[in-house]
Amino acid sequence: MNWLAHLFLSEQNVDFQMGNILADPLKGKLWEGSSLQLKKGMAVHKIIDAYTDSHKIVSKSKASLRKKGLLKAVIIDLVYDYFLTKNWDDFCNIPLKEFTHNFYLQTQTRTQSLSPKAQTFINNMVQRDTLNKYHDLKQVKTSFERLDMRLSPRLRERETASGYFEVVEKNIIELEKDFMSFFPDLCSCVKSNLDQGTFSHWKTSH
Repeated sequence: MNWLAHLFLSEQNVDFQMGNILADPLKGKLWEGSSLQLKKGMAVHKIIDAYTDSHKIVSKSKASLRKKGLLKAVIIDLVYDYFLTKNWDDFCNIPLKEFTHNFYLQTQTRTQSLSPKAQTFINNMVQRDTLNKYHDLKQVKTSFERLDMRLSPRLRERETASGYFEVVEKNIIELEKDFMSFFPDLCSCVKSNLDQGTFSHWKTSH
């Protein structure tokens, strides 16, 4: 799952939320003196990734793209964030813009406690409004193109994220069905690892 999903699948505590988001860019390593909530958020991130990677529906989504490909998992992460954005009101009782804006505001009081690398990442996320970049397929395509810019020249020779867009667009209906079946399962898994009463933003059916 990508950034928006990790934010949603968090306790309503800004350190927990940042920990959940920072696990990938920090490669699962926190600095000395990190808060307990940052550590808990990072731990839940690992649970989310492990559950997602092993789920048969996610495997089905990946297989629909192509038989082989190093970027299939990343592509599905990005596409699933698009589906979460599109179907946000089915899962969250706070409007998306309000939800992300509240997170951005709260980070302003906490980023000074982060390591320089973590601080830079969160500040860039806020300045670029990264969490609101998946509102339509045009934005999804742009996210693929941005990913291509970060790939090594050697990998770009083998495949590009942009090269997946046509098949994503072709299979968009089935992929959305996959997401809508999978995401409630993921919510149930994560719910058992959160403190009760700290995810009141979730719709009760999830």
